[in-house]
Amino acid sequence: QVQLVESGGGLVQPGGSLRLSCAASGTIFSIYTMGWYRQAPGKQRELVASITSSGSTNYADSVKGRFTISRDNAKTTVYLQMTSLKPEDTAVYYCHGGNTVTWWDDFRGQGTQVTVSS
Repeated sequence: QVQLVESGGGLVQPGGSLRLSCAASGTIFSIYTMGWYRQAPGKQRELVASITSSGSTNYADSVKGRFTISRDNAKTTVYLQMTSLKPEDTAVYYCHGGNTVTWWDDFRGQGTQVTVSS
């Protein structure tokens, strides 16, 4: 049974920073593509960033230059460092992972709330 558990969300002022973590268990983490999705109220879930098993990264245009995804295979954890946060970044952030073509559908966590507000 694969489990993904997110942490690190919270309330932050515009311009602030947060680091999200996603700890994986029950899997060979190093071969998985991992990613962060987010869903704001009334909107569809969207891909924020992803990282392959070899370390290649991909970002949504809206977060390029502000967010950084990374992974620590020894700790079976993926991170999302978020800087220069904006109110429009407010959403529930979900960790997804897998080793199939549709990796985003393989496994996902329960989500962590990020609220950017003054």
